[in-house]
Amino acid sequence: MDRLWTPWRFAYITESEANKSERASCIFCSLRDSSDDESNFVIHRAAHNLIVLNIFPYISGHLMIFPRAHVADLDAVTDEAASEMISLAKRSQTVLRDVYHPQGFNLGMNLGSAAGAGVADHIHLHVLPRWTGDANFMTTIGETRVLPEELKTTYERLRGLF
Repeated sequence: MDRLWTPWRFAYITESEANKSERASCIFCSLRDSSDDESNFVIHRAAHNLIVLNIFPYISGHLMIFPRAHVADLDAVTDEAASEMISLAKRSQTVLRDVYHPQGFNLGMNLGSAAGAGVADHIHLHVLPRWTGDANFMTTIGETRVLPEELKTTYERLRGLF
């Protein structure tokens, strides 16, 4: 019998309703306001944006870039923050390519709940390294993600490179 070890999921699925309510406040604003970057997997703080690891990643190396300002729409972001976000996405691609040697990348935003945004009131840009065959039947049929690296290891590999 094969076993998949995903200890990071246990905290999420057993989280108390009180914690879920507390977490319902903006997670990105909480990360912005916290000084504990290591525990929060904050990779980089720039003038207008932060880069963090997605704690429920689709694939190892899954980063998110979000503006410091709490805004729900791209057209509400200042030109300076939007320009910096794209520069950080470019830098993220370079860093992820150097560290993980992916065969491709996904970059994307889901704006609004109807578009699939998990956090609809604070925009964020996903940057994911991709490999041919990395999205196999486990995600599609088994509703399980297989990640070859723990978040702490990903954090250690990426944090000093920005």
